[in-house]
Amino acid sequence: VFPSLAQAQASVANEVYQELGQPSVFLFCPTEYCSSLCSPSPSQSCYLQTIGQELLPGIGVIWTGPKVVSQELSAVLLEEVEAVLRRCPVIWDNLYANDYDCRRVFLGPYMGRAPGLMSRLHGLLLNPNCELQANFIPIHTLGTWFQSELGGCAHPDHAGMEAVAALEDSQGAQDGSYSPQEALELALRDWVAEINQQALEPGR
Repeated sequence: VFPSLAQAQASVANEVYQELGQPSVFLFCPTEYCSSLCSPSPSQSCYLQTIGQELLPGIGVIWTGPKVVSQELSAVLLEEVEAVLRRCPVIWDNLYANDYDCRRVFLGPYMGRAPGLMSRLHGLLLNPNCELQANFIPIHTLGTWFQSELGGCAHPDHAGMEAVAALEDSQGAQDGSYSPQEALELALRDWVAEINQQALEPGR
């Protein structure tokens, strides 16, 4: 019935989206949802080009970055994805995900995401560790990152954002920019306080 998988998927997604009354949040996960799954690249992928052309503009498209579990997200990559999809992507961030290997538990801060990304995103979803309590630092530091991004969005300057994006996380905070190390220290302080409070509860 359809000349390609992408056209079939876009047609079905569009029909469901319209049948539901075009809800404000409607997400589509493409078959090629990261750069490593694209052939030969996101910008040259016939599949993604069709999705970008055929999918109704109100539908959000999920993207995980260069890989399924991406250590870094750059502004340059997001610009490429935005161009081919004709919309800002919704990042499904698997930085902390460990459902594929439960021996791996990431307790570090939210990092590897260039400053100024918020202006290039339609949304961000964090895929957490399977162990509930192991997500205190990931979620806490994500909140700190988000607050720093909101501060940066208050005075959008794309040229300035490009310059800031080139700085490595190890350089620390500069005028309110996000510092993974400082975010980690804040999260650890609050986590210790939370643990101490739980220890005082009756029956703990």
